[in-house]
Amino acid sequence: MTDNEFMNQAETLLQRLEALCDQFNDHDGMDIDNQRVGGMVTLTFPNRSQLIVNLQKPLHEVWLAAQSGGYHYRFDGQAWQDTKGQGEFWQQLSRDASRQYGLSLLFSA
Repeated sequence: MTDNEFMNQAETLLQRLEALCDQFNDHDGMDIDNQRVGGMVTLTFPNRSQLIVNLQKPLHEVWLAAQSGGYHYRFDGQAWQDTKGQGEFWQQLSRDASRQYGLSLLFSA
């Protein structure tokens, strides 16, 4: 994957993440504060816990930091897969966001 291909895929992921948070807030009455600074999006939940998604450009990876731990993802041509075989990005994000928010949240590409 070239740097440009990585940035295109990673930007799509970050934009989708922001759009889903806006959708949860606007249509589902939830309170997820999402703030983006460059290649990093921080989600803050009502209990003040956070999830952080950030780009690691030199490695062509997206990292997710949650209360459950830290995860690294690479794009395999179809989805962002964990580098240690732990699954797909959106599935892990949904699990962690649901756990930290206290309600079921479904994030998807």
